[in-house]
Amino acid sequence: MQEQLSSKVRALFDYPPYWAECYGRAPFLPMSRHEMDELGWDSCDIIVVTGDAYVDSPSFGMAIVGRLLESHGFRVGIISQPDWHNKDPFQALGRPNLFFGVTAGNMDSMINRYTADRKVRSDDAYSPDNIGGKRPDRSSIVYAQRCREAYADAPVVIGGIEASLRRIAHYDYWQDKVRRSILADSKADLLVYGNGERAIVDIAHGLASGRSIDSLRDIRGTAYMISDIPTGWTVIDSSNVDKPGRIEKHSNPYEMLPENEQPACESNGTDSTATNADANDGAVPLKFMSKQERAAIRRGDRDRTVLRLPSFDVVKNNKVLYAHANRVLHLETNPGNARALVQNQGGQKLWVNPPPIPLSTEEMDYVFDQPFARVPHPGYNNAKIPAYDMIRFSVNIMRGCFGGCTFCSITEHEGRVIQNRSEDSIIREIEDMRDNVPGFTGVVSDLGGPTANMYRIACKSKEIEANCRLPSCVYPGICSNLNTDHSSLIKLYKRARELPGVKKVLIASGLRYDLAVESPEYVEELVTHHVGGYLKIAPEHTERGPLDKMMKPGIGAYDEFKALFEKFSKKAGKEQYLIPYFIAAHPGTTDEDMMNLALWLKRNGFRADQVQNFYPSPMASATTMYYTGKNPLKRVRNNSESVSVAKSSQQRALHKAFLRYHDSNNWPMLREALKRMGRVDLIGNGKHQLIPSYQPKSDGSYHSARRKNSTPVRKQMKKGTLLSQHTGLPPRET
Repeated sequence: MQEQLSSKVRALFDYPPYWAECYGRAPFLPMSRHEMDELGWDSCDIIVVTGDAYVDSPSFGMAIVGRLLESHGFRVGIISQPDWHNKDPFQALGRPNLFFGVTAGNMDSMINRYTADRKVRSDDAYSPDNIGGKRPDRSSIVYAQRCREAYADAPVVIGGIEASLRRIAHYDYWQDKVRRSILADSKADLLVYGNGERAIVDIAHGLASGRSIDSLRDIRGTAYMISDIPTGWTVIDSSNVDKPGRIEKHSNPYEMLPENEQPACESNGTDSTATNADANDGAVPLKFMSKQERAAIRRGDRDRTVLRLPSFDVVKNNKVLYAHANRVLHLETNPGNARALVQNQGGQKLWVNPPPIPLSTEEMDYVFDQPFARVPHPGYNNAKIPAYDMIRFSVNIMRGCFGGCTFCSITEHEGRVIQNRSEDSIIREIEDMRDNVPGFTGVVSDLGGPTANMYRIACKSKEIEANCRLPSCVYPGICSNLNTDHSSLIKLYKRARELPGVKKVLIASGLRYDLAVESPEYVEELVTHHVGGYLKIAPEHTERGPLDKMMKPGIGAYDEFKALFEKFSKKAGKEQYLIPYFIAAHPGTTDEDMMNLALWLKRNGFRADQVQNFYPSPMASATTMYYTGKNPLKRVRNNSESVSVAKSSQQRALHKAFLRYHDSNNWPMLREALKRMGRVDLIGNGKHQLIPSYQPKSDGSYHSARRKNSTPVRKQMKKGTLLSQHTGLPPRET
């Protein structure tokens, strides 16, 4: 029987240690039997299988999970990037006493291996010497199956960002179809989603105490397969909570009506009935519920309520209901009010518990204060691991993001509640990095996280925060309940840059500039002391159509930040520049939108060196728009708002070409497009025209200013060359 879920949780550091703590802490978690022998281990309690090279750093998921479990007295081994073609590499450390923990790594394996145009990458930043091909497609599925082949009786738990973003039926861009939950395909026993510290510690101690893996059903942030709905639960069809119905205009992207006031469903033979097509699993239509049951829903009695999503068989054939299911999933992501979800996967049912309770500052400190070596495992013989080189001298100060950008996976994985480390813990890590990491020259390359300036920013009211169901605190405008005080961050920056041996503290994480302008003092501190010549920010577009589908602020917010940036740069006597990022072919973007963006770039003297087309990552709201052509930020039905989507390779190439209007290789395509759009006036040699009417002789290649010569960055910026677009690695995630 399903146990009661509670929001009251045990602190991560408040567990009795497992007996193996007597072995002490390993310099590195072992990756071979020889290392186990040197540590005096006859076996591992837990074995983590990962698609990344093992770097013992808090920026790598396997290290955070491994060191945390080690602190609880468990012996943890690492199998990194195993050959997946047979089971032998998965037997290298023997059978784990408790379970296999499987992760694809810090990135979804498909995004890691393929470009936005579905081309195979030759490199892999998370592999030694940047060599690609060291992990299989859909690594979590393959690794879990090999673990099962290696030791059929060993429990298998999958987690990490790949498992998080594929936890329910989801659109897969690479196969261009809807796939089942990754849990159903992997045949694992449990799926851990989100930042998994709480769940993985509960699982480890539960199994160590003698519980079976099938009995671990009361852990938030986990999903598992069931045959029948457990007794004692009220099952509500998701269409009763967020009915597919007539679209109304709202001031916010999600409508916040009490559930007893939802508009009646307008049946068109598809919307209201299709959700029950897989039925007969206990879901009760709202009109047939008792008064007590309806009252329980209105009261917010959610701990014993489960929402039944449209089944896999339904959503794979019905785009309206796919968009509806995605919308409901995002409505149920606030740990303070989220309910359990259930979805039929074609036989068995997937049960998804509510999200984990965010870590407190003390718990965040406990996680990040573990004795990380902060270098790759010595078995790699000093091979270059680009992802490590990027974060080698950076410090993660927080988690989560309340921005809610529809194309981004941070909120879906880490949540929108900001989880902060203490100032003292952050300073200790900088000092440890200064004193012990080889090659430190005094420059901290980043002091941030998913978003640079959300440290200690939160809702003014815990009660409001726990009940809020909006996906963003800053769209369509900054919420009046959001405390935008940057003073804690300013204080941290000042203390960090004044440390002995620290010459410079740079901020390289994404900056939420619409939030930053609320604190000119913060912008001044940032611009005066923490910018290394140029600062990257992400307006993403200039036109309202695509920006609304991204849930991003208008370009006016960029202009406001730019004015402050230039004002304080001048005051500091520094020559510094902004580099704006833009996305091509995002859902909601028309050819005209891209043309207008290109004109804005030319007026402002920006020339993009490298650009990025929209990449439909699993479970993102923008991916739902891409697949369905519907807008899940509002209620969806067959005749509701259609979203323009650039799907063909020709249109995606055109949108990319507009961003690189200065590349003569793109001019023939752009001329044809401008003629088709009735904008021949933009073809010519005038100052306000986009591209010339002539075509220079060319060998078909294009070289940016950066590649032609070694012109310093500042001179390139003065010439109007925008250095790069979306070329950095994804945010670090557990």
